[in-house]
Amino acid sequence: MAEIDLSKPIVYRVEGMDHTATRRNEVYRVDGDEKLLMDLQLPPNLPSGARVPAIFFVHGGPIPREGVPPKQWGIFQSYSALAAASGFVGVAFNHRLHAPEDYPRSQSDIAAAVEYVRIHADRLNVDPSRIVLWYFSGAGPQLSWVLRERPTFVRCVLAFYALLDLRALVPPGAPPVLLEQAAAYSPAALVGARAKGLPLFVARAGQDSPMVNQSIDAFMREAAAADVQIDFADHPEGRHTFDVLDDVERSREIIARAMAFVRAHLP
Repeated sequence: MAEIDLSKPIVYRVEGMDHTATRRNEVYRVDGDEKLLMDLQLPPNLPSGARVPAIFFVHGGPIPREGVPPKQWGIFQSYSALAAASGFVGVAFNHRLHAPEDYPRSQSDIAAAVEYVRIHADRLNVDPSRIVLWYFSGAGPQLSWVLRERPTFVRCVLAFYALLDLRALVPPGAPPVLLEQAAAYSPAALVGARAKGLPLFVARAGQDSPMVNQSIDAFMREAAAADVQIDFADHPEGRHTFDVLDDVERSREIIARAMAFVRAHLP
């Protein structure tokens, strides 16, 4: 994430975001002395038997272990509120992406968070067959899990200013195993035939770092070569985390379009 006030919400709002029902600090995984937590925001006044889709907002990284937990950041709290006000369950959660070597453990945490909500779907008012994953920034490589395994309950996937190709970061002359590992966590290397039929939405910020934008461009090229359809939104003047930093109409248009994309793929 860019150097911003972590309490700042997204620049887009809809009616009802201040009146959601909240479940805080659900423990979704215990690993030794570590307890991994999530917050869920639900539409208000849901009947006890109601089952609605869940949107998981996957934070990026690597981020320091110390500091404000990502589930408490304004961006993810406000996105969760937007989801709830739109009739879904919004899930903000912490996963352990503190260093580049943490991608396997972090990916396992993300899968565990989804599994927890699906197992406890009745109590959490979630339809376990209708799950959305929305990745941000350095969480982009974690999208590889969905492309590899194609779980049927994941109805659509979104990626905002996300790192989608690690292969270009491997230095020349590196051992082949390193390139293999980078490819395993590069959505651009996996967006082939198995991605067909999976609705994908990608947002790009024109003023982002070349590393991120080149990775998005590589993902789009690979998708086009495999005839995989992507719903793509470009924000030419947008910065990394434009949805928080850039309070302009284009930012709001992209967020609104992303939510419309979610609704369209959750019949």
